[in-house]
Amino acid sequence: MMNIARLDRITVAHRHGHISCPVALFVLVLGIAAYFPTSAFGDVLDEITRWEAGRSRSISSAGLKPDGQPDPDTNADSRRAIEPGEKVTIADLKGPGAITHIWMTVYHHMALRPGWAPQGRANPQEILLRMYWDGREKPDVEAPLSDFFASGFGKRITVTSIPVVTEDGDSYNCYWRMPFRKSARIEVVNQSKKPVRLLYYTIDWTEKTSLPPNTMYFCAQYRQEYPVRGNAGRFDNEYVILDAEGQGYFVGTALSVRTRSPDWFGEGDFRVSIDGEKRPSIWGTGTEDYFLSAWGQKECLTPYFGTSYLSHKTRDVGQMSSCYRWHLHDPIAFGKSIRVTLETMGWLNLDENPEAKSRAYGQRQDDWASVAYWYQLGPTKKFAEPTTAEARKLPSIDPIVAWGEDSQAQGLHGKGGIEMRGLAEYWDTDRLLWFTPESQEEGWIEFPLEVKKKEPLRLILVLGHSPHAGIYRATLDGAQIGKPIDLYGTDSKIDDYQLLDFWPEPGKYTLRLSCAGRNHLSDGYALGVNSVRLRERRPRVAEIGYLKDHDWRAEPILIDLNTEPKK
Repeated sequence: MMNIARLDRITVAHRHGHISCPVALFVLVLGIAAYFPTSAFGDVLDEITRWEAGRSRSISSAGLKPDGQPDPDTNADSRRAIEPGEKVTIADLKGPGAITHIWMTVYHHMALRPGWAPQGRANPQEILLRMYWDGREKPDVEAPLSDFFASGFGKRITVTSIPVVTEDGDSYNCYWRMPFRKSARIEVVNQSKKPVRLLYYTIDWTEKTSLPPNTMYFCAQYRQEYPVRGNAGRFDNEYVILDAEGQGYFVGTALSVRTRSPDWFGEGDFRVSIDGEKRPSIWGTGTEDYFLSAWGQKECLTPYFGTSYLSHKTRDVGQMSSCYRWHLHDPIAFGKSIRVTLETMGWLNLDENPEAKSRAYGQRQDDWASVAYWYQLGPTKKFAEPTTAEARKLPSIDPIVAWGEDSQAQGLHGKGGIEMRGLAEYWDTDRLLWFTPESQEEGWIEFPLEVKKKEPLRLILVLGHSPHAGIYRATLDGAQIGKPIDLYGTDSKIDDYQLLDFWPEPGKYTLRLSCAGRNHLSDGYALGVNSVRLRERRPRVAEIGYLKDHDWRAEPILIDLNTEPKK
């Protein structure tokens, strides 16, 4: 039987090697009951019957009168705007005490009510969250709002776990216990060029008369490498999640990765060096295994681990994933220091290894971002450089893009209705061209592309699924590329279709999508197009030059793990 008790216990440092850190979350019982046997909640229900000295308090963004009391005559319950560059303090608490719950939200729904943010609104990844304990100058928590709540890339991602819950990707909840002796200050910084709109928050905390001397402070730090570069001097193929000094427990990781190569990125081992040891004494079997999955990633949400976001199911260039792993029953204790890393190793396909193997194990060059979560007795040391909102934005990997909306003009599509829709979210845009042809024969649309220099590129279509969509085939300058694409789906969503690796000569090209029929479940021939993209490959692909002189018109090739070497 799982022993679920109070999260408070994980904040207390133990003198002996044995680690005892049961977990409590009475508030989440209803939300996650399906994951547990009924008896698993016995301890938390028992503990809530035992009175403990303390005064429950809360601070929120509710509309207040000048005397500080809630105003029943107003519904102005949010911070209406935080201007670019502005920072605001949302909590300034006097201790001793412990924060038990944080709830936050900001205005996300631009497509639903654009009038609420006529100048746009800051993305959650552009909003920085800082927490200061006991008057320290340096924050012990510093992370973008979305990443702190295990939602990578600034996306609206649902997370359902013990310490972090984001309902519908826009209601941010945190149950990490955050004790403090003298004071606690929480700061929100708008690093965007646009305002933060409608910041709502509630911070629940318990005022105490004292805290045990071995009570630890909660810490969290964001870090990124675009792309991962390794760290010479220790292991040259590792990504550092945490590098801390002091006494404490490492309690979790949130990791977001955008792949820059085909195939699977997550073969790197999890390694932990404790108290200055040269060889890590904790050495795991792989990235996917550390995040408690197996044989790759699938979207899942559990109390202790999950993959909360996977942009598309095929392991292609540009796939994005966010995952989390909480060490609540299994915290990693350290007495002097701790260094937590992941190898940045994975599979490389034909055009990324000099031996032209279908699959070679080697160093990847993907884009990584992480948040480390830990508790420790004293102040934290700096191990990650501060980031700006602009630096956190994923760099474009598509040097050549034909946007769907640019093909609205007459002569670029068949007869039928055409409109722009704004609800199809992709990593860098939410615009979707929606074309409803009068007939199958009129179901065609063209996209002009211009190549400036010869280099390795990948042809990608970003298309919409719908119950009304047809089946479309792609041709590039008359050469058929890939198989016909069935765009029927019960849900309206968009997806990548990666079709071709090639080295096109400089010049102008035309990508044409032509209707080839429809799924028997579909009621139309509609087509939704976000964009046609020529995506860059990693520098090693140009250095190897595997397809440089290949005739892509005669034999279109898409490099993946099943591609056979050219004879």
